[in-house]
Amino acid sequence: MMKKLILATATLLTVNASAQLYKAKDNATEISFFSKSPLEDITAINKGAVIFLKTTTADVQVQINILKFKFKNALMEEHFNENYMESQKFPSAIFKGKVNEPVDYTKDGETKVTVTGKMEIHGVTKDVTMEGTITKKGNDIILNTKFKVKVADYDIKVPSLYVKNIAEVVDVTVSSTMEPFVKK
Repeated sequence: MMKKLILATATLLTVNASAQLYKAKDNATEISFFSKSPLEDITAINKGAVIFLKTTTADVQVQINILKFKFKNALMEEHFNENYMESQKFPSAIFKGKVNEPVDYTKDGETKVTVTGKMEIHGVTKDVTMEGTITKKGNDIILNTKFKVKVADYDIKVPSLYVKNIAEVVDVTVSSTMEPFVKK
């Protein structure tokens, strides 16, 4: 099992003349969610995602550390991690997919894209398609997307006491600036 994991990681991270791999720059990714409800709006921001884009295959991989979502108050954060996301049991959200449209990575510009793949949240995996943009700017690639997550689709239970505090559908925004990956 460990050999397979190492081989898969090495394959993903291999960069040669025919393949270009980009990785999110340190502190240049922000994932946020917004929950609008009758009693209270909730916002959280996460700057701890790891994102890779392989331009020659259009593969995208994202791993989000759930514990790195920060809220305006500690009690919200505690409820989110302990009661809803069960972050000790399900510490990461993962997306693996492909960019569907061709993108010219040789010149600066913005391309509207859709990305299709599998998203795993709270131990549940679903097929998803997201709209967004890929912008090439110098050596950087900037990814932006906004999409909705239906809480019940990922088996996230909201106690009846808090059902009016949490929206059934949460808005998610992702913005990441990526740079060519250099193996250290």
